[in-house]
Amino acid sequence: MRVASRVGRIDPFYVMECAKAADRIAASPACDPARGGEPMIYLNIGEPDFTAPPGVQRAAEACLGAGRTQYTPALGLPALRERIAGWYRTRWGVDIDPARIAVTAGASAALQLVCLALFEAGDEVLMPDPSYPCNRHFVAAAGGTARLLPAAPEARFQLDAASVAANWTPATRGVLLASPSNPTGTSIAPAEMAAIAETVRARGGVTIVDEIYLGLGYDEAFGHTALALGEDVVSINSFSKYFSMTGWRLGWVVLPTALVGAVEKLAQNLFICASTVAQHAALACFEPEAIAEYERRREEFRRRRDYIVPALQGLGLDVPVVPDGAFYAWADCSRHSPSSWDFCMQMMERAHVAMTPGRDFGPAAAERFVRLSFANSMAQLEAAISRLARELR
Repeated sequence: MRVASRVGRIDPFYVMECAKAADRIAASPACDPARGGEPMIYLNIGEPDFTAPPGVQRAAEACLGAGRTQYTPALGLPALRERIAGWYRTRWGVDIDPARIAVTAGASAALQLVCLALFEAGDEVLMPDPSYPCNRHFVAAAGGTARLLPAAPEARFQLDAASVAANWTPATRGVLLASPSNPTGTSIAPAEMAAIAETVRARGGVTIVDEIYLGLGYDEAFGHTALALGEDVVSINSFSKYFSMTGWRLGWVVLPTALVGAVEKLAQNLFICASTVAQHAALACFEPEAIAEYERRREEFRRRRDYIVPALQGLGLDVPVVPDGAFYAWADCSRHSPSSWDFCMQMMERAHVAMTPGRDFGPAAAERFVRLSFANSMAQLEAAISRLARELR
């Protein structure tokens, strides 16, 4: 059967290939406590170990019990769009018209809709290297080309206005950024983000910012939404990370008013709507008791970061930039191995600790860096460091 050529432009998702390898090793006698083994510790997947709070779960149950499972408008429940706008107002001090918000089937659907609405064959989108692989694949699926620009630790592994200006070509349509970033956990300073947006605006381009980790920030210097920079900025967000609803597949996008109609038409045809049950449940995310719980969890993630970064440094796994958000440490393993892929496989086999090699996130430093997720319990993190120390020392 002939497969469309666009599939060939999309690389495998190596995170998942590593996860399969980890599961294979985890099923072996070496990881079976009944045979004297030690269970695999998973620090490779970017998924909070917390689940939706009780109030959110009760809201889903009430929705099912009342039979409210019919389609919603393609842009989402009006009440949920209002709640999201209220969260921007109270948390970030930004007034957003709810009419600019589209609720989507996860941030992935939001990115797909935005890329389909904005990009076509021949368009180029600037992105940092390293960056989350699926974001560039959404550009490719829409027919565009993601152009990765190496981003150094001195730039917090992010693009800056000077690099955007220097690399802009007649084919460039815009930039796709992430702040905080996966895999580095680093954010773009507000002044630099403003300079990037102005650089892009002056060239008639579009600034898209993946802000799905914005709620999980640990440094007030970086805790600002790019939406404050003007209505022409597109912001992607999600209920998966800060709100701990990964499998519910619910996200949203804040759009320029002129783009709402195009995204709505695409959403009607491609998705009809996001999950009705998930949308009704998400209304409870903004209740005071839920926000209090989310903030408690954010502080727990901060505590884990403050443990894991110096612990990795002590093992010769240098973290050049301390993450100010998300739940990832981007660590240099070159003192132990010339290949991050081999290093991760060895640590799975010997230490029974699963991490993600840099191959997914771009070629610039793929062989040097590994991504470690600290979205796991402190007990698991301490055990992982103990095992890594056993092998690396």
